[in-house]
Amino acid sequence: MLKAYKYRLYPTKKQAIRLQEVLDRCRELYNAALQERRDAYRMCGVSIGYNQQAAQLPEIKEIRPEYADIHSQVLQDTLKRLDKAFKAFFRRIKSGEKPGYPRFQAYGRYDSFTFPQSGFSLTQDNRVCLSKIGTIKVKFPQKKKANPPQGLMKICTIKREGSHWFVVFTCEVEQELVYHLSEQAVGIDLGLLHFGTLSDGSSIENPRHLRRSEQKLKKLQEVLSRKKRGSKRRRKAAQIVGKNHRHIRNQRKDFHHKEARKLVNIYGVIVFEKLQPANMSKRPKPKQDEETGQYVPNGASGKAGLNKSIMDAGWGQFQQLCVSKAAWAGSCVLFVNPKYTSQMCSGCGAIKKKELSERWHSCSCGCELDRDHNAAVNIKRAGLNLLQKEAQARTEPSEDAPLRSPRL
Repeated sequence: MLKAYKYRLYPTKKQAIRLQEVLDRCRELYNAALQERRDAYRMCGVSIGYNQQAAQLPEIKEIRPEYADIHSQVLQDTLKRLDKAFKAFFRRIKSGEKPGYPRFQAYGRYDSFTFPQSGFSLTQDNRVCLSKIGTIKVKFPQKKKANPPQGLMKICTIKREGSHWFVVFTCEVEQELVYHLSEQAVGIDLGLLHFGTLSDGSSIENPRHLRRSEQKLKKLQEVLSRKKRGSKRRRKAAQIVGKNHRHIRNQRKDFHHKEARKLVNIYGVIVFEKLQPANMSKRPKPKQDEETGQYVPNGASGKAGLNKSIMDAGWGQFQQLCVSKAAWAGSCVLFVNPKYTSQMCSGCGAIKKKELSERWHSCSCGCELDRDHNAAVNIKRAGLNLLQKEAQARTEPSEDAPLRSPRL
């Protein structure tokens, strides 16, 4: 399996300038290759691929000597990145999704370059050696489990985050087949009042990192808006705003990592609802009066606050981390259909529609419990039913459907 290790780089002032120069040249090449593809199709109806553009690199190095000072595979990977963007564009068109044509990359949108096969190495004195750039100091965490990367290093990516630089090693690691000692299952209902409610009745509190820093961000944004566009003071103010947003993002990710690790260490089967946060946080459609044709209130302001809370929770990232950690710990993560999980009674199975403001589940069968706890029990039951069906499918093989393990 492939596993990524991310570490902080500490370049000197000259090295930081050199890293930024390489990043700028890669961004320039990306935008020029995108412009070439657009012009060729618009003027001649010809589609240009990766091989045609990669064959032009030697000529580009003769015309622009600064590109000769960049490792050849870094430039090739830049063109592959553009080719991947176009393939994703055509795939979305075929599947009927919103196309999203590849866009030109500005300074703030292009922040990494990659050595895909060679041109990098890790020295014994905690330095990473990059071809045609130099050796840069790298800091490894003090924890024993987070020491230098394990396995065979395959890919090295240099990433800029604000004024900081990071290195990401993608390593090929042999995964041991580990079976979780506990087969205990849990269903988790993700929400906003509580970040997660477990089927055993316990809950994970929502830290609301963005909401807690909202007033500070508001003041910093006001300071930024007063600065003259294009000035150094505005650039510094924008860096401070970006720094605070990165701090909030790191807080959220750290919280997700810790809670995912706790769940994976305790439970052998973890069941989630198959949520789509992007669809849940869409803006409401405008409403018009049928008689006058004028637009009427559609609840957009209230929905905006709800959308901000949904994105602040970061359910998608949390579920991805649970899946990743479970794969290494021998646990199993399942996703079930969220339909009627909150409306169905966990005691008798009756469906009773409830408004969002109704936080207590009360049924005629005598089942009395919190709404989210009731949903978590239903999610757990649906996950166990899914496991049972997959077990039956394994014991009764079919020629049409290939077998697969629920612990993948």
